[in-house]
Amino acid sequence: MNKDLITMDDLTNEEISSLLDDADRLLPAARGEEYLPLLQGKLLANMFFEPSTRTRMSFETAMKRLGGDVVNLGDVKSSSAVKGETLYDTMRMVDGYCDIAALRHPRQGAAQYAGDACSISIMNGGDGAGHHPTQTLLDLFTIRQAFGRLDGLKVAMVGDLRYGRTVHSLSHALARFDCELTFISPSQLSMPEEIIEDLTANGAKITVTEDLLGAIPDADVIYMTRIQKERFPDEDEYTKVAGIYKLSADDLAGAKGEMIILHPLPRVDEIHPDVDVTRHARYFEQAFNGVVARMALMCKLLGVGIPGGDD
Repeated sequence: MNKDLITMDDLTNEEISSLLDDADRLLPAARGEEYLPLLQGKLLANMFFEPSTRTRMSFETAMKRLGGDVVNLGDVKSSSAVKGETLYDTMRMVDGYCDIAALRHPRQGAAQYAGDACSISIMNGGDGAGHHPTQTLLDLFTIRQAFGRLDGLKVAMVGDLRYGRTVHSLSHALARFDCELTFISPSQLSMPEEIIEDLTANGAKITVTEDLLGAIPDADVIYMTRIQKERFPDEDEYTKVAGIYKLSADDLAGAKGEMIILHPLPRVDEIHPDVDVTRHARYFEQAFNGVVARMALMCKLLGVGIPGGDD
């Protein structure tokens, strides 16, 4: 396995499957049902240059559930970044303090830059509108939990596909498992053409549409996303598409019984609260799975075997 996880291309299909198997074995520890101090004495640097709730907290929870400890960058406004310190210098400093680091940064490509600067492993927790591979691992884990497999599923991705790094990473991963992908968005927020071309060149079956309701009956997974106001260079453009897709319980009448709804969260108004009590809603379990997926990843990158595994 590579030293860093920057994009899903850093993992083979076999490595993905192995990580998901490890995550499954770590579920009791993630739930606090057993104490498994596999990473005791290890230190994680949480380097978040952008706001985060789930990603930052799940990395911290994952490390502490495994007996390790965490140092957080804290508020960027109180860090040396406001004095003009470069990301390179910051990460070189962290390289001497910790054993592994999670990085979220507003600039696309920042995680690769940090990985090149450091000898410790860097886990990309989101780089601008680029990639979010640790989110993809927990998404894949949640899908496999529901269906017992990844291969051959029909997955609809909805909302902000232009700026949404979660769907960029997830679409590449699902295509490798022969899933059929439906991209649902307004034209202003369509999946970038270079991603569609890359997926198609690798044999992916893709449908592009603006019709969410029409896609529901055929879908195994509906992956909703928030329209990300902070990614828009022009607020008027955001206003044109804000609230364009809103999924309610009534919309699910024709859905497959086993269909699941995912969302990387936070949601705004794209999923009505009445969906929460349906059998299809899996987004809060998905958020919990961020802990177990990141536990498995950190163990793998730090070379620590999981009890009951192959290591």
